[in-house]
Amino acid sequence: MTAFREILPVSRPVNGSIRPPGSKSLTNRALVVAGLAQGESTLTGVLDSRDTQVMIDSLRKLGLAVDQSTADCTVLITGCHGRPPASAADLWLENSGTSIRFLTALCALGQGRFRLDGNRRMRERPIGDLIDSLRQFGIVVECELGNDCPPVVLNGNGLSGGTTTINANVSSQFLSAVLMAAPCASSPVTIRLAGEMVSEPYIDMTIGVMSDFGVTVDRSERGTFKIAPQTYRATHYDIEPDASAASYFFGLAAVTGGKVTVNGLNAKALQGDVHFVKALEQMGCRVDWNADSVTVTGGTLQGIDVDMNAISDTAQTLACVAPFASGPTRIRNVAHMRLKETDRVTAVVNELRGLGLQVEEHEDGMTIHPGTLHGGTVATYDDHRMAMSFSLIGLRVPGVKIADPECTSKTYPQYFDDLDRLCASSR
Repeated sequence: MTAFREILPVSRPVNGSIRPPGSKSLTNRALVVAGLAQGESTLTGVLDSRDTQVMIDSLRKLGLAVDQSTADCTVLITGCHGRPPASAADLWLENSGTSIRFLTALCALGQGRFRLDGNRRMRERPIGDLIDSLRQFGIVVECELGNDCPPVVLNGNGLSGGTTTINANVSSQFLSAVLMAAPCASSPVTIRLAGEMVSEPYIDMTIGVMSDFGVTVDRSERGTFKIAPQTYRATHYDIEPDASAASYFFGLAAVTGGKVTVNGLNAKALQGDVHFVKALEQMGCRVDWNADSVTVTGGTLQGIDVDMNAISDTAQTLACVAPFASGPTRIRNVAHMRLKETDRVTAVVNELRGLGLQVEEHEDGMTIHPGTLHGGTVATYDDHRMAMSFSLIGLRVPGVKIADPECTSKTYPQYFDDLDRLCASSR
């Protein structure tokens, strides 16, 4: 593995356009839903990354036929009509939160013993709220180490239906996992939420994918989701470019005063993270929404106070734009970021301080004060978003090195190559 990658600063504003790879969040949802469908589905725009590779590998271990063409970004998957064929499987999910959470609920539909595990960080990431919700359906499932974290061992006997309550203030992925499995239950499912929901746009995304495969969810009562037994219909599904990845290119326009267009996204995108640009607009950028693209033009940046609960995967991006604004930027209501690939609040604070900034850490976020930046090596904590976010600072500040740049393979293996292509004419 490469020890670090030094980011070469640009000497003028960056102008250009790009289409990031497919959304990781949509890819893994589409793989699960297509895997549960009746018939063969074709997925296009599929992301090829570590998180999606472990999902595909696990679906194959569960007995599903999955034919992937990485060159064409397509997957052909023959669904199991709501019943995973394998009677046992040992699934390795590395540090993919979507994969282990979605597959835990999917395994509950099967008949047999299933074990799901991951790397050291995965064994620190909570899954107890999902386990509790599945137990309310009568599923025999436990955290092997007794600490509400993976490994998870589940003895599946199908999902009978009924009512469950899910704590929604740690991760929206727990709710998404149960939602996607629920139509395959033998009787209606009612899901009630306890606590304030985090990252709510991801639930809209999940329900949107389910709808495209022919399943409806009744959410007429706030905080309650009702799902009747239904059959997912195989379909052709095109996956949007990753809006979280797009945030780095929107940030690129902001920090260099340039103009960058991201193709394949618009205001109606399923991914809530596309609305990251509204934060940049508050800071002084111009945003142009088009039918099949979004363009950000940099301006004179000013600090803002912003609640990023709904789009927390882009909070690190904004934290790396903030040093170039006049006045402090307060990022709030993102305490759940501490339970991601790393404690993202503390990690961002520490690395910004290491580059010379004054940064205050709060339980729910941080306040970043502009100042004089200097070079240094940025630790990435095996977190792809640390690497990609802090590359933006290196475009303005000489001597910034990104440690373990290969960690971007989790969601965007070609990130640094794409960044270099976009910046080449401005260096």
